Amino acid sequence: MSVHTSAAILAGGRARRFGGRDKSRLVVEGYPIINRQVQVLQRVANPVFIVAGDRGRFADLGLPVYADAIEGAGTLGGIYSALEVSPLDAVLVVACDLPFLDAGLLARLVELAQAGDAAWVRSDRGPEPTLACYRRTARQIIRRQIDSGRLKASDLGAILSVVEMDLAEVTRFGPPARLLANVNTPEDYARVTET
Repeated sequence: MSVHTSAAILAGGRARRFGGRDKSRLVVEGYPIINRQVQVLQRVANPVFIVAGDRGRFADLGLPVYADAIEGAGTLGGIYSALEVSPLDAVLVVACDLPFLDAGLLARLVELAQAGDAAWVRSDRGPEPTLACYRRTARQIIRRQIDSGRLKASDLGAILSVVEMDLAEVTRFGPPARLLANVNTPEDYARVTET
């Protein structure tokens, strides 16, 4: 890949819909989700790091772990934190509950982001701000959004120049239902572990 890219796994959520269980450690197809993610991300980005409140929780992975730069800012704060600590301009940002990341899709997001502030997938659920690539130059705009109390990450499209990858393009890399699957609830986990 010609563009130098870092990658951040956002793992700071409290997993309320999952009874507080660490979603990143759920096993899918024989491996914890976060281990699968690290393997894929390392194919397209360096460094790979984690944004999480509890730094000791991920010591076994041998990756840098950074606390949120702004407490209580949710997903948007995680994205901002990733941009603040990244040493590189292009930053892939993924939620820790996406078990089926694809290196080709991620590389395409990096490529698309060069035309604006960010690139993300738009699914039937709407924009996917935690399956995205952001440019560090967007961090000041995101900081202003946080400071004004507007914390919905999916609203970034209104204030950033975001290139969107639609589902037709996602299909180039595999079935969208698999690639975009996330594990927010026990029901989601049951779906991704069905054989």
